[in-house]
Amino acid sequence: MRTRRPQWLHVTARDEDGMVTAFVIVMVSALILMAGLVLDGGLALAAKVQAIDDAQAAARAGAQAIDLATYRATGQITLAAATATTDAEQALATSGETGTVTVVGDVVTVTVTVTQQTQVLDLIGIDALHETATGSATAEQEAP
Repeated sequence: MRTRRPQWLHVTARDEDGMVTAFVIVMVSALILMAGLVLDGGLALAAKVQAIDDAQAAARAGAQAIDLATYRATGQITLAAATATTDAEQALATSGETGTVTVVGDVVTVTVTVTQQTQVLDLIGIDALHETATGSATAEQEAP
């Protein structure tokens, strides 16, 4: 002969219907968010490294624009600011980037801002990540 469970046990079991579904939805959402952070974070980091490389290369290109007349007359290294700016901007254009170039004395500074479109985080409304990188180069004369 089987004994029957009390009625209150049946009611409690029915009250938990759907609890596993809610748990699975929360866990899957969390996993997708974590995958988005890993994937899109990695892409943003790669974009930042590339922007740093491009900014430094452009700054080095600009730092090569030495004012030859001043150098020949005085032996001092100074930059032709307009030429340095143009050379750095051309180096940026060659790499497919845009940015700002400043020349102060014998230092060329290039700032590049890149936008990395997101792949997974777009699902939660983050459609792009913006990265800024700066590179500087100094025109120097080697010691004899």
